[in-house]
Amino acid sequence: MQVKKFNGELIDYNPKALKISLTKSGATKDEVAEVFELMTPDIYDGIPTQDLYNLAFENLKKYRNSYAARYSLKKALRDLGPEGFYFEKYIKRLMETSGFNAVNGITVQGNAVTHEIDVVAQKEDKLFFCECKFRNDIDAKISVTTPMYFMSRMIDVKDKEYTFFNKNMKPTKGFLITNAYLTSDSTDWAEYYKIGMISWNYPENMSLKYLIDNLAIYPITCLTTLHKDQIQILLKAGCLLVKDIIEKQEYLKSLELDNQLLDSLITEAKELIEIETIECYIQ
Repeated sequence: MQVKKFNGELIDYNPKALKISLTKSGATKDEVAEVFELMTPDIYDGIPTQDLYNLAFENLKKYRNSYAARYSLKKALRDLGPEGFYFEKYIKRLMETSGFNAVNGITVQGNAVTHEIDVVAQKEDKLFFCECKFRNDIDAKISVTTPMYFMSRMIDVKDKEYTFFNKNMKPTKGFLITNAYLTSDSTDWAEYYKIGMISWNYPENMSLKYLIDNLAIYPITCLTTLHKDQIQILLKAGCLLVKDIIEKQEYLKSLELDNQLLDSLITEAKELIEIETIECYIQ
């Protein structure tokens, strides 16, 4: 049996890989087994990966909305688009959750030219300059030309001292952060030249997915109990994270939700952010 990828390529159906992806929803081992059994009769030769995802999403939702929400995380990051504006703000919040001071959209003078830095993050003796690359395509990959270009920018600023958060410091590292994948040339380049790179699935213990799950810093776009228009209202109001609607429920007043939907939303949000988390270090 085969599965059709988004680009039309056919690959062998891998039931083990499907089960592993289901476990990332936070469902228990028994629940994953039950969801897999529910899905199996509807899986056919040549099924598009999008249809396979929809099957998993709908069956996980039968158990808990939060399972489906966590399972849809990659799509939720794409839904921060279509431009990279909210993604840059999201990465700032991620850095803050990791214990950094952070700010968006700063222009600095390099040795040769000026550079706009998407996110500047500082903690103790670390000053990171972060460039965010947002992609809408499901299978988008960042080619090696992007880290090459990013490295040239860091070369231009690395020897200069800047003042951020009442400290005078030189940048200690640059990070290229994307919601997409990286080509093998990109990771080879980054590892050889020791460039900070964070993508959806790289590096293994500091990937974007890993950081989001373990910091419980989920974007509101993953919530299954709200439709797109409601989510846009929240984003425009500055409500970017699931934890924001728990910590500041005034955000929800403009949505005028009935009590039943409001209760479902709060339950889903609490289940998402109350998962067991571990310390995450961006270094």
